[in-house]
Amino acid sequence: MAKAPIQIVWFKRDLRIHDHAPLANAAMAGPVLPVFAIEPGQWQAPDSALRHWQFAADSLIDLSNALETLGLPLCIWQGDIVDLLTALKARYGEFALHSHEETGNAWSFARDLSVKAWCQQQGAPWHETRQHGVIRGLKSRVAERDAWEKQWEALMTAPTFSAPQNAQAAEGWQDFHHIDVEQLHSLTLGFDTTPCPERQPGGRSEGRALWRSFIAQRGRRYRGSLSKPLLAWEFGSRLSPHLAWGTLSMREVVQSLRRQRKKHSEDTAWSRSLRAFASRLHWHCHFIQKLESEPSIEYQTLHPALRGLRERDPEHPNLIAWKRGQTGVPLVDACMRSLIATGWINFRMRAMLLSHATFGLGLHWYEPALHLARLFTDFEPGIHYPQVQMQAGATGTNALRVYNPIKQAEDNDPSGEFVARWVPELTPLPQEWRAKPWALPESLRQRFGFQPGEHYPLPNDFECEARHWKKMLYELRRTPDARDARDASQAIVNKLASQRRPPAQRAKKAKPANRQQLSLFDEGGVGDG
Repeated sequence: MAKAPIQIVWFKRDLRIHDHAPLANAAMAGPVLPVFAIEPGQWQAPDSALRHWQFAADSLIDLSNALETLGLPLCIWQGDIVDLLTALKARYGEFALHSHEETGNAWSFARDLSVKAWCQQQGAPWHETRQHGVIRGLKSRVAERDAWEKQWEALMTAPTFSAPQNAQAAEGWQDFHHIDVEQLHSLTLGFDTTPCPERQPGGRSEGRALWRSFIAQRGRRYRGSLSKPLLAWEFGSRLSPHLAWGTLSMREVVQSLRRQRKKHSEDTAWSRSLRAFASRLHWHCHFIQKLESEPSIEYQTLHPALRGLRERDPEHPNLIAWKRGQTGVPLVDACMRSLIATGWINFRMRAMLLSHATFGLGLHWYEPALHLARLFTDFEPGIHYPQVQMQAGATGTNALRVYNPIKQAEDNDPSGEFVARWVPELTPLPQEWRAKPWALPESLRQRFGFQPGEHYPLPNDFECEARHWKKMLYELRRTPDARDARDASQAIVNKLASQRRPPAQRAKKAKPANRQQLSLFDEGGVGDG
């Protein structure tokens, strides 16, 4: 009887064994070799950072331990995945490759094209499996709206895959194993060693613990805490890095959430919070679909009429001050400093940071996008880049969202506690002056020994700057080339539009059994929920 070829399971951003279809399918087909490639190109990309690698390293250690319970190793290769496949081909001859589909950045897209070309050339089957509601090759979001919603629901209600209990390990894997998991944290991959002291730890066990605490207690206050940076840290799920790196699957979270919604259906606070969280899980796939359908969102202003409006300048003084949390606008600086130290901030503050960079400081969206990507432990390209362009007003199709940092402080940090925690220079000031210390009366400056511009930077006239850019963007939408601009806008809408139907359309259809699960929002963010 012919021996079955080995089955390579290529782990990428799916670092778990539960609900892992490629692993389950491979175990039924022959001897299994699980691999993870530490690829130089991935970690040299401009949106990669040490904190991403550290979270991945935590998760790889957890994954290795989980695979051991199945009698399988985790083979860790340092180098390009195509080089590994070539070496495996020389050693084993025929094999099959199993992995999840991935919607990543431009680098991962090019890498997958190389793998596809190699497999076709070598006659090696590559079995890719979907793990999100993203559809490859989708041409029009409007024409295929109903199909998109139905396939998302079908995927999320399908049974989860159990970890295989009868897997057979491939022999000779040690020849391709470059580094033991115990050594992963010693790798810096060429990054500077700027610490992220309050970074969330990675690994499935950590993700499960977070989820249990959320559905047992923390989640009840989720809806009312989302916009407030202090409360969101405690009552948000903070599952976003675990969804980004796949230590938890979207499907298992959705199914668990639905069970909890039934359990808490009579509790108004729980019901509202879990409904809000459910909509954000669906929103997650909606935004990743945008990048899948239009990869240029990562590096090119989406609307043609707005290209060239601002120059990309990585050395712009306003950009440097914004990166350091030294703009002189307390809530902006507090959010940036908090993000540097923790790797996480709630969605409204993310939107405000980007809004202030592009409208309040007049910066091109690209460099701020890269900086935030490097700071977010939960960086998910498919959510990040479409959101950045939308918040920066670069799509030409969305209403401009300009966040006033003074109003945001009054609404979401009224006590000034968050600002005082991260901008200690302002701690001596009464809470009513922490949001705008430049306006402190002279008498109070003397009393508190505080001089704006000396003890804390003076800001630019960010309100005037924001008005200028809002006017500029709206005028560009009404240029003599408006017809072309409208055509470009309509093309974007047709390709990337939200799944949410207009009210008149919704009224004609029967109300779905789980309407909130089928609705998507252009505001809010699962990337930070």
